[in-house]
Amino acid sequence: MSRAMVVAASVRLVGRLLVPALAVLAVSCGSGEATDPLVVGAQQPAQSRVLAEIYAQALARTGAAVRVEPGMGDRAEMLAALAAGTVAVAADHNGALLAELNIGADAETVKAVTAELNGSLPQDTITADPADGTDFEPRVLVTTATADQRGIGSVEDLAGQCSGLTAGTAAVPGLLDLPAVAARISGCEFIATQQFTDPAELRRALVDGRIQVAVLGGPAEFLPGGTDGLTVLADSGEAIRAQNPVAVLRKGVLDEQQTEKLNYVAGELTTDELAALVLRVRDEGADPAELARNWLDAHGL
Repeated sequence: MSRAMVVAASVRLVGRLLVPALAVLAVSCGSGEATDPLVVGAQQPAQSRVLAEIYAQALARTGAAVRVEPGMGDRAEMLAALAAGTVAVAADHNGALLAELNIGADAETVKAVTAELNGSLPQDTITADPADGTDFEPRVLVTTATADQRGIGSVEDLAGQCSGLTAGTAAVPGLLDLPAVAARISGCEFIATQQFTDPAELRRALVDGRIQVAVLGGPAEFLPGGTDGLTVLADSGEAIRAQNPVAVLRKGVLDEQQTEKLNYVAGELTTDELAALVLRVRDEGADPAELARNWLDAHGL
């Protein structure tokens, strides 16, 4: 056999030996890199879908593989998904989540709610920082005439007069659900409270005088018809429980960089901006993924 033939045969032999070895290496490397994506759960309300997209895209910008799981159920179902590990991140309100986990909690301020929430979370769950610049607690409104006549400029001013007033409440479509306890006003017991099906009817009842106080389940930006002729009562933070968006996390799933990214998001969110995004999704059918991308770009996140 010629020298050339020997060399060719040797090359073919080495090739046959290398193929399985390279295949094993490829599988080994692939298994290390092809990790399951982080799942961000989104409930049906527009606010949940907007926040889920913001969280998901922010995490993706750290290099993580991420997907949004839409159409999740209520708060209890979301907590169960976090506990089971099928969801890694979910959006909620800190105050509403505290009410779900600890019905006897009496915290009102952001700081106090955060402390009580951290002590009430399931063992396998933690939270990122609350978006303390995003105030989604219920708003209390009276007519401007009532505010002037009774000298009411704040929720604290109202508290001493509640027993002679009738109130109405209405949830805001598109926002995360608030338990009834979330809309309570410390030190305030109305003579009667009526539940209205939507904010527009709540506003009409207030303007018509059928009620004297309106408790809207979110920022005044969600009140149809605006606040002309009405006064939104200021709250020092101690009369109504804080309701700030917060990312709820499956413990041990996100690394330090990813958790820090969500904290940066919380630091940039504002009431006005989030309300505008939610209204665009709820009322205009805007794509929450596109809105989230534009928001993150605008904030350098």
